[in-house]
Amino acid sequence: MKVGYLGPRGTFSHQAAEIYAKGQVAELIPYNTITELILTLNAKDIDEAVVPIENSIEGAVNTTLDMLAWDVDLYIIREVIIPIEQNLMVRHKHKNISRIISHPQAIGQCREFLKKHFPDIPIQYTYSTAQAAAQVASSDEDWAAVASRKAAEEYGLKILYPSIQDNNTNVTRFIVLSHEFGEKAGKSKTSIIFSTENKPGSLYRILQILNLWDINMTRIESRPAKDCLGRYIFFVDIEGHWQDADVRDALTMIKRKTSFFKMLGSYPVEQKE
Repeated sequence: MKVGYLGPRGTFSHQAAEIYAKGQVAELIPYNTITELILTLNAKDIDEAVVPIENSIEGAVNTTLDMLAWDVDLYIIREVIIPIEQNLMVRHKHKNISRIISHPQAIGQCREFLKKHFPDIPIQYTYSTAQAAAQVASSDEDWAAVASRKAAEEYGLKILYPSIQDNNTNVTRFIVLSHEFGEKAGKSKTSIIFSTENKPGSLYRILQILNLWDINMTRIESRPAKDCLGRYIFFVDIEGHWQDADVRDALTMIKRKTSFFKMLGSYPVEQKE
């Protein structure tokens, strides 16, 4: 089985892919962008793909949402939730650091720590935290990278300061995409996309259907419908599996009442690692 993820090696996406593939015979393949990864899966050149869909601080990953809505017909078969722990790592364990490099989001997540401990050290941005780790590993300069423990392991770096993120509750949710529906197993959630008519109370009436069947909505996200200003599509997660009678009946009614409806699948609820 070939499983793609957002590379390079050592990213949080790589970590999520390893967690998902544990116990399976799988080849993990890195891709440069979410778009490239999802289109490769859509072309059936790989079997499954692990992509980020939301972060507890930064919010939704819009590229993932938009591609699922408009560009491909793929299904979510699992989710993986990763705590985002950032670490300051170096080639040689000393504190004579001349430059700190990482992805802008990672630097932002550690702003207070860096301001306190390295106020005068210049910052250089990279395309990913793993790329920063790779650059430090291959350089003779006294540089440090902000990246994951996985990146330190991959590139042979030493962690000088662990867990330097300012917010310890930061997590990223990844989803595993496939061409087929996943098997029902344990407590599940179901993801759907829909749009409503541009009339007062349209969204409220759709959500009332969930209330009528006593189904809990765990997430709602809106994105522009891209056909006219002010029209939106909605990404909704609900508790339960599409094969459950109440969920099936509620989704049937929602499909009748919406102008656009797309099932993204049902999959096991994941607890934080």
